[in-house]
Amino acid sequence: MKILFLCNKSPYPPIEGGPLAMNANITGLLNLGHFVKVLAMNTNKYIVNPDDLPDDYRQNTGIEYVYNDLSIKPLEAFFNLFSSRSYHVERFISKAFERKLMEILQQDQYDIVQLEMLYMTPYVETIRKYSDAKIVLRSHNIEHLIWNRITQNTRNRLKKAYLKTLTRKLKKYELATLENYDGIVTISNNDAAFFRSTGTKTPITDVPFGVEISRYPFENRKYEFPTLFHIGSMNWVPNEEGIRWFLDHTWPGINNKFPELKFYLAGREMPDWLTKSKINNVVVLGEVPDAKEFITSKAIMIVPLFSGSGIRIKILEGMAMGKAIISTGIGAEGIDYTKNENILIAETPEEFLNAIEKCISDREFCDQTGNHARKLIEEKYNLKIVTKKLEAFYHTILEN
Repeated sequence: MKILFLCNKSPYPPIEGGPLAMNANITGLLNLGHFVKVLAMNTNKYIVNPDDLPDDYRQNTGIEYVYNDLSIKPLEAFFNLFSSRSYHVERFISKAFERKLMEILQQDQYDIVQLEMLYMTPYVETIRKYSDAKIVLRSHNIEHLIWNRITQNTRNRLKKAYLKTLTRKLKKYELATLENYDGIVTISNNDAAFFRSTGTKTPITDVPFGVEISRYPFENRKYEFPTLFHIGSMNWVPNEEGIRWFLDHTWPGINNKFPELKFYLAGREMPDWLTKSKINNVVVLGEVPDAKEFITSKAIMIVPLFSGSGIRIKILEGMAMGKAIISTGIGAEGIDYTKNENILIAETPEEFLNAIEKCISDREFCDQTGNHARKLIEEKYNLKIVTKKLEAFYHTILEN
C-alpha cells in the first residue's frame, strides 16, 4: 500500500507523546514493506531542523515540511468568540500547507491518507478533490474531553468561561466531522467506545501505541534507588496541571516522611514557576539529552494526570523499561493494566504517599511491578502486532 501521513507536528525526532505515536505507525508500516510519505507542519511550538534528520529517515519517508505559526493571536482569538468556528482547529489551517498537499496528491496516487489528529481534518476537502485515497483519522485523544477536563479544573472564573466556550465549539466540530472519514483509528479502546456511542457509521478500530521492544533496554537494572521521577512535555496543559497539583498537595507530606527522597522532573518547555522554584529535593532538569537513559537511571515514575484522554505514551515507555509506575486513573486510562500488579493507581495525596512508601520500602516489589509491566508491553503493545492490526483495518476499508 501507499500511505500518506499528514502530521500536525514532526514525527521525528520522537521525543514526546504525539511524535512517538506518529513515528511508531510510520516505522511499523515501513517495516512491513509499505510505501510511506510524510507531510508535516513545522511549528513554533515544535520546531525541527530538517537537516538534522537522519538521511535514511528522510529517504524512507520522503518527509516534507511546511511552517505554520501556532502562536495565539489575541485579535483573532477575540473575533473567533463571535463565530461558530473552533479556534483550536483554525490555528492549523494554512494555505501553504494546502498548496503543498495539492502538489503531493497530484504527483502520486495513494491508497490511504492518514490524518494524525483532529487538527488535520480541515484538509479532507482538498484530499477528496485531488485523490481517491481512503481517509483515516488517527485519533490520539478525544480532544474536546481533554479540554473539558481542563476547563473543569480551572479556578479563574473568566478563564473558565473562555475555555468553556472554546471547548463547546471544539466538541461540536469533533463530533460533526466523524462522518467525513472512511475510517477512524483510536489509540485506546475507551476512545473507540466513545466514538461508537455517538452513532457514527464510520468504521472504527483501536490500535494502541506500538513499542519496538528491542529499542527499550531492560536487562540493566542499575538505577538510583529510591528516587521518583516524571518526564513529559510541560507545554501540554494536563502535564503542568498535574505536576502543580502533586507539588502543592502531595510532595510536602512525602518530603516530610522521606526527607532524603528526591523527585526529578524532566521534559521540554519547563515553565518559569518550576525552573525558578526552590522546593526541597525537587530537581528540575528540563529537557534531557536522552529520555530513555533518564528513565533507566531512576526508580519510580510518577504520573499525576487529572485531564486528558487517549493513552499516555510515556507510561508505556516506562513499562517497556521495567519501571514501577504510580499514576492516577486518568493517567493510566486506555492502558490494559492490572492494578497493583503492573502499575499502582493513586488519586489522593494519601494514596500517592502509601504507594510510594510501598515501593521504596520493598525494592523486590518495585522490581516485580516493573517486570510485570514489561511483560504487558511484550504481549499487548509490541509494534509488529499492533501494526498488523492497523494494516488489516486499512484492507477492510479499501474493500468497501
